[in-house]
Amino acid sequence: MTAAEQTDQADVEAIKQVVATVEHAQRNELPEEFLGLFRADAMWTTGGGKRLFGLEEISAFTRQALPGGMKGKGLSVAMEVTHVLFIRVDVAAVKVRQQYSNLDGSLVHNQDIVFNEGTPLFVMAKEDGQWRLVACQNTEVVDGS
Repeated sequence: MTAAEQTDQADVEAIKQVVATVEHAQRNELPEEFLGLFRADAMWTTGGGKRLFGLEEISAFTRQALPGGMKGKGLSVAMEVTHVLFIRVDVAAVKVRQQYSNLDGSLVHNQDIVFNEGTPLFVMAKEDGQWRLVACQNTEVVDGS
């Protein structure tokens, strides 16, 4: 394995850790842990299409939506990195599979709560040795693909 391949693999593992932290923060309704992953100038589009620009807007939305948004509704989320495309050595587009379940791991079957699988795209940048969320779009899978 070349040095570049080793570096890429180390970066992929670091990127997977960022996604795992997103999952952990959402599962456990930890806004500060989630917000600590973003650059100050980041942008986020929610699964519902709400566009948020900058950490201040992302923070305000997160502090409203996250507490009670998962556990409070008896929900959990699992995230898996399915593809990493390095745009540059310090910029990556990351495709994620996002699945919702009840706290016991069973599928969500509640008419009041509809959470289809998600397919987020996270654009990340590596700064000072840390991968940060920069531009993210959380998209619901509606056709099963």
